[in-house]
Amino acid sequence: MRKTSSEFAIEVRNLKKSYPSKGDGVKIAVAGIDLQVRTGEIFALLGPNGAGKTTTVEILEGYRNRDSGDVAVLGCDPQELGRQSSEWRNRIGIVLQSTKDAADLTVSEVIFHFAKYYANARDPKEVIEDVGLTEKAGARIETLSGGQRRRLDVALGIIGRPEILFLDEPTTGFDPEARRAFWELIRKLKGEGTTILLTTHYLDEAEALADRLAVITDGKIIEVSTPENLGGRNSAKAKVSWLANGVRKEVSTDNPTAEVIKLQQEFGSEIPELTVTRPTLEEIYLEMIGAK
Repeated sequence: MRKTSSEFAIEVRNLKKSYPSKGDGVKIAVAGIDLQVRTGEIFALLGPNGAGKTTTVEILEGYRNRDSGDVAVLGCDPQELGRQSSEWRNRIGIVLQSTKDAADLTVSEVIFHFAKYYANARDPKEVIEDVGLTEKAGARIETLSGGQRRRLDVALGIIGRPEILFLDEPTTGFDPEARRAFWELIRKLKGEGTTILLTTHYLDEAEALADRLAVITDGKIIEVSTPENLGGRNSAKAKVSWLANGVRKEVSTDNPTAEVIKLQQEFGSEIPELTVTRPTLEEIYLEMIGAK
């Protein structure tokens, strides 16, 4: 396959992957998807469990072979790298859903060790600070909580200054404060030019971080858009809600401004507990995947 243009860090065309199922059946995991991730953007891949997200990402990372289709990641086909593999892998960072290794080493020992694998590694001390593990630098990995272990996974994913970073459910186990700190780290990496492909079940995380996102279900991408416009969210009916004589009232309208003006004329002053909202990203997403 030709090398990708510099505009795109990832290009996928008609990607397909299936697995043997019970009996003589076949389970289709990825059913011919097309995808382009621009260089330097944060792109979120959303979908329910079993939708094909993990299979797609593993193919992009070079951990799984595809059945057919074309794939280019940083100009290379992960399935056909051959001797280029080590050079290519030096350009990517991966944060898997979970890892369990080096439990008897300390946080600092592991991060300093991994830094030696890269020609232009980040300062391990800065990485430890960036992921919020300074106080645990001397602690053995086996003693870390789930959230702290997840931070270590992120540290190992970014230590080599990757051009593209794959984040698979990166904030699982994080408390709210740690999640916000992680978001700031991701924004910092983007500011440095890193391309980031993110999978997450947290819709607020996708909305806070992603420039664009794709929704995948049953192995097919059903839409690629910005968080603001996904599923027609930007043009969906608005809900205008207010309190009248102690009773909550609500209407759905295409023209919320006109509704508010009418209410203001009716009340003659402040409209009690007025709210104007459009569907949240989560509401749109759940509707798209057919969740109840």
